[in-house]
Amino acid sequence: MSFSDNVQGGSHDTFAADDDVGHTSEDIVLYPEPTDSPNDPLNWSTWRKYWHASLVLFIVGLTAATSNDASSAQYGMNIQLGVSWGAMNTASGILFLSIGYATLLLAPIPSLYGRRMVYIICLLWSIIGSVWMARTQNTQDALWNQLFVGASEACAEATAQLSLSDLFYQHRRGMSMGLYVLATSVGTFLGPLIAGFIADNAGWRWVGWAGAILSVATLILFYFGFEETTFDRKFALQGVTPPSPPHPATTPEALEKFATPTGNTSVVSTRDVENGSRDPRKSYLQQIALVTPSPTLRGTGFKQYLESLWHTLKVFGFPAVWYSGLQWGAQDGWLTFYLTIEEDNWVGPPWNYSDNAAAIMNVSTLIGAVIGCIYGGWFSDTFVQWMAKRNNNVFEPEHRLWLMFPAAVISPAGLMLFGIGSDKGWSWPGPYVGLGMIGFGWGCAGDLSMAYLQDAYPEMVLEGMVGVSVINNTIGCIFSFVAGDWLAVQSVSQVFIAMGVMSFVFMMTTAPMIYWGSISRAWTKPRYEKFVHLRDGK
Repeated sequence: MSFSDNVQGGSHDTFAADDDVGHTSEDIVLYPEPTDSPNDPLNWSTWRKYWHASLVLFIVGLTAATSNDASSAQYGMNIQLGVSWGAMNTASGILFLSIGYATLLLAPIPSLYGRRMVYIICLLWSIIGSVWMARTQNTQDALWNQLFVGASEACAEATAQLSLSDLFYQHRRGMSMGLYVLATSVGTFLGPLIAGFIADNAGWRWVGWAGAILSVATLILFYFGFEETTFDRKFALQGVTPPSPPHPATTPEALEKFATPTGNTSVVSTRDVENGSRDPRKSYLQQIALVTPSPTLRGTGFKQYLESLWHTLKVFGFPAVWYSGLQWGAQDGWLTFYLTIEEDNWVGPPWNYSDNAAAIMNVSTLIGAVIGCIYGGWFSDTFVQWMAKRNNNVFEPEHRLWLMFPAAVISPAGLMLFGIGSDKGWSWPGPYVGLGMIGFGWGCAGDLSMAYLQDAYPEMVLEGMVGVSVINNTIGCIFSFVAGDWLAVQSVSQVFIAMGVMSFVFMMTTAPMIYWGSISRAWTKPRYEKFVHLRDGK
């Protein structure tokens, strides 16, 4: 079976074979185009791929956990230091803004200096923020340690997805995004639970110390265990050399000139016919270098960094970025509310839960998220291949979005069930089932919308995810600031019914995305191609 490129859509909408070593099965076209280079991460052995994917997913879970564990220390801060609950809501807003805009500021680094540098920077920020949290003495400390804690999660917002796309072909996109959202879910929902046990048994300051210790250990593991996944595919496939500085392999003896079909003269390596097979294999020390400079890097690259940062802002002109940011951002928004209700309402009558018992409620949400990740991950990969067969063997990114409609019913219903149950004093199982339904929507919304964005614009993964991060964390920040005031003027039932309606409306924007998505991609195709050309030509 062959899946053709959907050139109308402005992206290489191809599918790949069901293997991980660059071969094809059932005549399916692989994307990205395979090379024979030993340095191509797509040609790494299975164990090497999954080791690196596991490291990426671990840091995603870790930074999600440390970004959500402050709630477990808030009671102690309030009692011992007099930090107000309003100040803690402000700290949550600072956290969201820091995540989104640190992601934006770090966006040019992976293409200029390599992926590894972003992870190292973020882990250093995590250490700073966690130590500062452990040593908090006043309200200012409680606010500003969250700036660093939030910034540390920036590597998990865009670079992690880029690293996963380096390791797997497009047919694995649903699976890789499912694992990504699952790692985020584990950190988000289990992080506060573990931090709660730490706070109860060792004191709230040890929540920060534990984060710092884990971050130091992860920094060491990552520095020596994670190899650079940056790979110059264009050079391996075409032998095209950047204008400045020359690639070290393109010596005068290794180059030959030829006229392109357009009549322009280009410089092409004789390795072109070898498809990168004669690339010298990088040593271990080269693979774990702190900096892997781009062949196009000029000097320190500072000017290129600023140009790339400005260039990244153009992603906000792509409707799919806004769609994905809205879906994921809404989940961040609802998160603030149901965690607040668990921490505030369920510790009082009629339940009188301990902090730990309230935190354990998140297990229901995690179970739902796991089911949602399987549904939006592995099952969506299978579903889109089935849809492509029915579509004359042509894959459309919008095929994946059909799976969003069940979530558009289940997730809003879960919000209403949990909210009404919490307001009316219901016990097991109603509110817990509601949390599971919310978790299912969390897994689906993130997985399907981000996989859709990557399907639609596969050469703009990093920048697309940067745009999503800015949008979703800005939404999360807004809801974080309004949560207290909204719950103060309306009942819990009224708030969660309103959120359920909003959730349904947000998720049902999937319908116009399916209907006009192909038209939108055709409309943005010239802009997308220009975006990639200017980015890679710097």
